[in-house]
Amino acid sequence: MKNKILVLGSLLFVFGCSNDPGLHPEASANYFDNTGRDDVLSGGVKMIPIETPKGAFRVWTKRVGNNPTMKVLLLHGGPGFTHEYLEAFDSYFPAAEIEYYYYDQLGSYYSDQPDDPDLWDLPRFVEEVEQVRQALGLDKENFYLFGQSWGGLLGIEYALKYQQNLKGLIISNMMASIPAYNEYAETVIMPAMDQAVLAEIKAYESAADYENPRYMELLLEHHYVEHALRMPLEEWPDPVNRAFKHMNPDVYIPMQGPSELGASGKLVEWDRTDDLDEISVPTLVIGAQHDTMDPAHMQWMAGAVQNGRYLLCPNGSHMALFDDQETYFDGLINFLRDVDSGRF
Repeated sequence: MKNKILVLGSLLFVFGCSNDPGLHPEASANYFDNTGRDDVLSGGVKMIPIETPKGAFRVWTKRVGNNPTMKVLLLHGGPGFTHEYLEAFDSYFPAAEIEYYYYDQLGSYYSDQPDDPDLWDLPRFVEEVEQVRQALGLDKENFYLFGQSWGGLLGIEYALKYQQNLKGLIISNMMASIPAYNEYAETVIMPAMDQAVLAEIKAYESAADYENPRYMELLLEHHYVEHALRMPLEEWPDPVNRAFKHMNPDVYIPMQGPSELGASGKLVEWDRTDDLDEISVPTLVIGAQHDTMDPAHMQWMAGAVQNGRYLLCPNGSHMALFDDQETYFDGLINFLRDVDSGRF
């Protein structure tokens, strides 16, 4: 349960979506043709070597499908979370014939987990993504970068340094400023809570008593099922529960901080609001009405980049890929197809 609590805090123009059943045609035989692929024996899995200032390590990736013009690398949240909760993509991307790559960042469960705090550094993570891109052979003719929560923050940073390698960018459930995120928590999320409950939660935080079972109980009942994943806890999907179980707090806490009502770690001053206009590649920003992140801010982000589109999930929360799933994936697939066909 502790792992579940730690991650949820940061799992940190409007575009209409079609529910046309023809949106997801049956995948062609070519999509599943692995002829000539070097990852057939492992079912698409590759352990990719990366170089860091502290030596060489390996990170886990898994390819699904084949498409020469649409290849999506998935950046999970956290940091220190895993790719597992993104397995919902399996229900949508194959039918749309989109090639995609699961990827556990360094320190996450399926990748190497070195015990060195100096490695949990944003610029180093950006260079890791670039090394993974190169190893997978992705380029500006086919490479889409998707990031959810922390993955969206990492995607922004990657695009600001390496957008020449991108065909498109998807920023899901992530604001462009941690100070703005903290302000939204203080001025919108917390005032809407039961104030007696909030006072009790803050008392535990003031005492740094984050492992107290009562602290966890209050957050689950009054915050997470409202803003992180809007389903009864007992109905949370298996990929979500597995990802929470495998979260690495040694990565998460130094960067996010221990509080579940805002960020206070290394990322506390991160702010790219003044730099978004440097991003010129087609960009989809996905927000949700009940998110821990401000949906109005995320709509603004779509207008701040040079070629942006906003997708609002009206019934969703921070994990809208589950609690507003059809809206989420229809909008995401429409974006990829529009960019791929030159309609964007």
